Amino acid sequence: MGDHVLVIGATLEDTKGKPNAGLQPGTSNPGSIRQTRGGTARNVAENLARLGTNVLLITAVGDDAAGQRLWQQTVDSGVNLDYSLKIAGANSGAYLALLDEDGALAVALDDATVLENITPSYLHRHRRLFRDADMIMMDGSLTQQAMKTIVRLARQYAVPLCADPSSSRLAHKLRPFLSHLHLLVPNEVEEAELLDVDYQGFDPDVSLTLAQRLVKIGVEHVVITLSDFGLNYATSDEVGYIPPSYNRMIDTTGTGDAVTAAIMFGMLNDLPTIECMRLGAAAASLTLQTRETVVPDLSLDLLYDHLIV
Repeated sequence: MGDHVLVIGATLEDTKGKPNAGLQPGTSNPGSIRQTRGGTARNVAENLARLGTNVLLITAVGDDAAGQRLWQQTVDSGVNLDYSLKIAGANSGAYLALLDEDGALAVALDDATVLENITPSYLHRHRRLFRDADMIMMDGSLTQQAMKTIVRLARQYAVPLCADPSSSRLAHKLRPFLSHLHLLVPNEVEEAELLDVDYQGFDPDVSLTLAQRLVKIGVEHVVITLSDFGLNYATSDEVGYIPPSYNRMIDTTGTGDAVTAAIMFGMLNDLPTIECMRLGAAAASLTLQTRETVVPDLSLDLLYDHLIV
């Protein structure tokens, strides 16, 4: 048994704008704008830490004000940053999202250039962190060479490896490594990109068929976050769908990251597959209903209070 979960990838400052009454292109739209901590890997790490997991995050930020703020917020949430990097003179990563008035993502930009400092040689120098891990997770913001090193070390030490593509435009980088993944959590658009097929719009049946294709390629557990905010999942033994359960959608940012973390938590605690998926769905419903990218008061009790049965 290892002594921590190792998470590798982006820490970003999220800036999110939400209009008061619809988006009109080509002009300024009255609305609300807020900043919060973000980044797929960082969000997964914080969610896991709030659930009581010992989490070690390898990420990179600049030495600017945003980086100092993100660093302190992440440490305060219980995540170990002893092996993360502060890069002198670099800009910290950033994510700029424009939401529809219902809280769904309309369009976004991200700048994760600082993550190029997580090099294969840096990862190899800290290979004992891989050796001593219970589970490893990486996101799509990393360079493909860094991903290759992570996969190699995870296989060398026989540690389960999880991945989240982070966005449909980054998903292609995971294609060479699909057969080595223990858990993969894309949304529908990312799922289509991973399989290099056209996305035809929301269709849970098609999504489940594609998830089964990913299992045949070698992914052990595939979880698809759907446009209705339910989940499809597939393994070699079972497939299923869990419907959404929330009262009001406020902000979709971070929903998939919460799903990934909750399912990883279930797996780390040897829970049955269906219970892991229900925990993921509960985490999604909670995250949808907050303006924060990570639910500030997340706990295992809170997840079970929202468990879909």
